[in-house]
Amino acid sequence: MAAFNFTPSEPSPFILMGIPGLDAAHIWISIPFSTFYIIGLFGNFMLLFVIGKEQTLHKQMHLLLCMLALTDIGMSTSVVPKALCIFWFNLKGITLGGCLTQMFFIHTVSAMQSAVLVTMAFDCYVAICNPLRYGTILTNARIAKLGLVGLTRAVLFILPMPLLLSRQPFCANRIIPHTYCEHMAVAKMSCGDITVSRTYGLVIAIVVNGSDLTLIALSYGLIIKAVLRISSKKAHLKTLNTCTAHICVMLMSYTPSLFSYLTHRFGQGIASHVHVTFANFYLLVPPMLNPIIYGAKTKELRDKVGKYTCRR
Repeated sequence: MAAFNFTPSEPSPFILMGIPGLDAAHIWISIPFSTFYIIGLFGNFMLLFVIGKEQTLHKQMHLLLCMLALTDIGMSTSVVPKALCIFWFNLKGITLGGCLTQMFFIHTVSAMQSAVLVTMAFDCYVAICNPLRYGTILTNARIAKLGLVGLTRAVLFILPMPLLLSRQPFCANRIIPHTYCEHMAVAKMSCGDITVSRTYGLVIAIVVNGSDLTLIALSYGLIIKAVLRISSKKAHLKTLNTCTAHICVMLMSYTPSLFSYLTHRFGQGIASHVHVTFANFYLLVPPMLNPIIYGAKTKELRDKVGKYTCRR
């Protein structure tokens, strides 16, 4: 994987400090890090394997689950291997190119995941509000095209972030109080004017998260409106149960993400180790729990996974 290479001479590396103030506990912190990462990889690869093998699972919702699994794998793999190198071997150095490359992949995958969650909300809306036309509105080909649009949007929106920072002069103090190269954490290492970079990051966060959350809220608004027209309470619960897994995944993804973003920009009074812990929670816990949630809530998928895991 090629790294961004922007400087004519090799600059001194950045130093990733891990979780500030908890250096002595890094070896213990690495235990949940590695455990969550391994469970997440196993769950998401198992989901991809089962859906790929079973023809009966080649449906729209399961294709979306594959996209979500790929973003989960990409999200955690962009961060955890380097974090474990810090915790286990005290290998804290990372080049400018490596840092900007890591930043690009983390934020691109995050934007792509947001697009997948929007598509899942639309899938719930069509399934509940227009079930008779579900198969014609959301075909597998259309889902794949929506995924490609989400990926293209993520790359085009995020690419300027490392490109803008690559033009900045960086100070001699290159110590980043984090486990990975987050955009604003790297920007604060610059000795130059970061107004453009800071503003661009804020605008992108508002445009991507704001538009995606608006579309999700609109989908659920229409879903609730449709559910309220149903007279039976049992039918209410059955209909809403269709979207329970998506709501859980969405809350787990957006809540720590927005908290991390806002505290990094505006929460000067919040301790660094609290911010970094929440930032890592966002990258570690959802990828571990997402396949478990969908496996538990989707009977067809649960049965097929059991077919492979319970073989003798």
